Amino acid sequence: MNKITKIGASALCGSLAAISAANAGDLSVTGGVDMSWTSLPKANSGNPIGIGSNLTFTGSGELDNGWSVALSVANANLNAYSNTNITVGIPGLGDIRIDQGVSGTGIDRMDDNTPNVWEEAYGTGLGTGIDTVSGVSGGTNIEWTPNTPDGTTVRVAWSPDVSGSNGGDKGTGASEGVKGGGFDITVEATGEGMGLEGLTLYGGVSQVENYQNTTAYNDDSEEVTIGAKFAVGSFTLGYQWSEEENGRASTTTKYQNDGYGITFAINDDLSVGYNLYKSNKSTTTDVEVEASSIQVAYSVGGLSIRLADATVDNALYATAATNQRDATTLSVALAF
Repeated sequence: MNKITKIGASALCGSLAAISAANAGDLSVTGGVDMSWTSLPKANSGNPIGIGSNLTFTGSGELDNGWSVALSVANANLNAYSNTNITVGIPGLGDIRIDQGVSGTGIDRMDDNTPNVWEEAYGTGLGTGIDTVSGVSGGTNIEWTPNTPDGTTVRVAWSPDVSGSNGGDKGTGASEGVKGGGFDITVEATGEGMGLEGLTLYGGVSQVENYQNTTAYNDDSEEVTIGAKFAVGSFTLGYQWSEEENGRASTTTKYQNDGYGITFAINDDLSVGYNLYKSNKSTTTDVEVEASSIQVAYSVGGLSIRLADATVDNALYATAATNQRDATTLSVALAF
């Protein structure tokens, strides 16, 4: 019998090897490097040169009973360990993904899906502090993607402890907060299923338990988002709304967000785009963060060159002069 450890998924040996043998699998490594220069004229930013390396190990295989197994181990920026997930495909049932947390599962994969040519309005070197929907993705979770009609994708994610992640084999993920268990449900429908080419509709809901007391928390956390994208010709336009009720008894009780994006593909290699994101924080005195970014992206082969000019008002939900910031970021990326 070939060992399933050949694809790195040793956690499945005990249960699945008893069902059927594993066929030979494949393991591959992909990666890249990002080099950037960030100018922050209104802040003491230090050395503007940044370098980030990324490595992803992926494995795949198939059991004799027709089940598929896929493994992904990600080392993110600066080669720092990020996330491991295993997806088991079961014919007639769909995909079961076990995710180690701190990655894009559940509603977190919809934190900001407005179209852009490089990054979100708040993701180009400015420390905005904007709060977006995250759901159960912060904790180790199990996500089910059932078989659905073409053009429709439904996902259900559940975590027994949203603040606990990165538990190793036979270990437990450290719980570091007030959150307990929770679930997310997301739905995405494309024009293929709706009969309108270029249109994508998406949305999700999340509920996470809080350990409640009358002083700090008196309710569970709830999040919801809906959005739409429409591609016509060389243009893609999008809008997304989201809201979080965090269950706090006082101080910050809610965030409400609006995101906008428009991109234009000049040709197959060169694109431009504009993104705007507003986030309102409900406190005794409401504060709104507004981030905007104009971006240009050029790619050819494994080379990508990106330029973004960004602005944020009231960064970190504060209104002081130091919280009004501008940034220009130039990034050069190589994929291997």
